[in-house]
Amino acid sequence: MEQRAHFTKKMDDLKVQVLRMSSMAETALNNSIKALTECNAELAEDIIMNDIKINELECELDEYNLGLLALDQPMARDLRFIVGSMRIASNLERIGDQAVNLSHRAVFLSTRPPLPFNQKLEQMCTVAQNMVAKAVKAFADEDHALAAEVCSMDNDADSLNVRILKGLIENMVSETRIVERGVHLIMAAAHLERVADQATNIAESVIFITQGVNIKHQCKG
Repeated sequence: MEQRAHFTKKMDDLKVQVLRMSSMAETALNNSIKALTECNAELAEDIIMNDIKINELECELDEYNLGLLALDQPMARDLRFIVGSMRIASNLERIGDQAVNLSHRAVFLSTRPPLPFNQKLEQMCTVAQNMVAKAVKAFADEDHALAAEVCSMDNDADSLNVRILKGLIENMVSETRIVERGVHLIMAAAHLERVADQATNIAESVIFITQGVNIKHQCKG
């Protein structure tokens, strides 16, 4: 009984650490979007510099999870939770990387005259942020229905990315002086689309943990 209680505490600690990493990744994403939309180079540089903290936490989680697998030999749902947590941590680290990529776009754009407001890009930012927030909440609450909702949002992100690309290309054809800045916005939209993909991956891992069903690559259907 005491051994089981000790293992349960380890699992609780794992969840706390994954949620801590989730908070760090969400903060980096939200701040990178703020830096991009406000052309705030100082904020962007902070995000780039602090990304190492997210990377370090992923390494710590990997080591912790491997220890659980090797020493405690978990079964059934506990095993799924550990494997799912490893997948989630990997995707959170990638969201941190996309926040860095967005920050590099912000640094560049801060040195150029601002482009006109892009409503579709703003929508893309909102969709990506909502998907990550809901995916994290689905993990925290172990809510497979919310996770499925995140999966269904991915098509919206894909569609917006295509519309942003087409719109910016049309603008660049008609006004060549914005080409350089337009390319950076196209890349920013691509980074946000990848964030949406990673949020979807997190949601898929939540469904794996809670339902024991592997739906990887099915959300795109």
